[in-house]
Amino acid sequence: MSGDYPARIKQLPLYDGRFDAYRLEAEGSDVLFASYPAGTSIPAHTHETDNYVVITKGELILSINENVRRFGVGDWYHVPADIEHSAHFEVDTDEIEFWFDPSEKP
Repeated sequence: MSGDYPARIKQLPLYDGRFDAYRLEAEGSDVLFASYPAGTSIPAHTHETDNYVVITKGELILSINENVRRFGVGDWYHVPADIEHSAHFEVDTDEIEFWFDPSEKP
């Protein structure tokens, strides 16, 4: 797995999903240190988690409800639970993804 993460992060368990990530598990949430190689496309999908994400390297092209936006280093984006969205990465990209269980209110 690629990614410019510190050695301590690279010691976390690998996420078992459709992309590469190191996984930090917590009650009611997960934190994923994800890496996407240039050219990666994630087709339209939904998930049960409420996701808040920050780009740490590269760029994401995110499509939600026919609204397409680009996010670069330092940008945060939010994908609510059960909302269909897709993603494309034109360059190697790393991001930190916070996946929250929407039934657990802050």
